[in-house]
Amino acid sequence: MAHGEKKGWDEFDAGALLFSFDKTAQMNNIATTEPEDRPYSQSNSFTASVADWRVEKPVFNKDFCIDCQFCWIFCPDMSIISKDQKMVGIDMDHCKGCGICVEVCPTNPKSLLMFEEKKDEDEALVEWPKKESKKDDKKEEK
Repeated sequence: MAHGEKKGWDEFDAGALLFSFDKTAQMNNIATTEPEDRPYSQSNSFTASVADWRVEKPVFNKDFCIDCQFCWIFCPDMSIISKDQKMVGIDMDHCKGCGICVEVCPTNPKSLLMFEEKKDEDEALVEWPKKESKKDDKKEEK
């Protein structure tokens, strides 16, 4: 492979460490830097769309979000859109549908759930589970 030539996703060694950002770039505060201005590494999916990998997609329900930013922190592809420390959406061009955002979401019910790629977002929101209350759980135990 010639110097400076990009590797395809299937050419990396298993277990290879892939950095989100260019290691040589100077960054002051990545959280306040607009996504299009961030120094992404060549192995970050922000430089190329991986949306066609998805079979399932995360859907965001703002009614249950507590803005903990866990989804933003753990997303391997920087696909969570956050403004002023509030989750505002998902960059579907770069989300590969891994579901990590759903797994780390602490709310009940979760503010992010995975649905089939072809499911309409409004349909998914209608199907959202209802909040379970601890009071109702205690009544059922008696």
